[in-house]
Amino acid sequence: MFADTLAKFLEFTTTHYMLSGAFLIIVALLIMQQSRSSGRNLNTRELTALVNRDEAVVVDIRPKKEFQNGHIVDSINISNDQLKNRMGELEKHKDKTIIVVCTSGMHAGAACSELNKAGFTAARLSGGITGWRSENLPVVK
Repeated sequence: MFADTLAKFLEFTTTHYMLSGAFLIIVALLIMQQSRSSGRNLNTRELTALVNRDEAVVVDIRPKKEFQNGHIVDSINISNDQLKNRMGELEKHKDKTIIVVCTSGMHAGAACSELNKAGFTAARLSGGITGWRSENLPVVK
């Protein structure tokens, strides 16, 4: 079954190479656009350096209960579903990079897009709080 489907797919792509090529180009452009609008990825070292130089503030978008189980020191908890309504709280940090932290880094991109649209400079922690913890970095409760 899988071999038949694969054979048909390969036949289609070789027969319609222009259409297949255009599709791949569009997909690549969409991926590039999404990655640009959702802020750059920062590793834990970059986050620490920016915060230590007072050039960034960490916003944790996890639900309050998860946040209370452990978060990065001095991070601000604004859950993802409240971000649009509470964005005004971040106005005093507009001159800094807003580093968005979620559980695994998967949801931070959408939050960064919203922040960028509102005029903030936003980035996301690659790997989220899970990556932070996996490097044995400190969390507070």
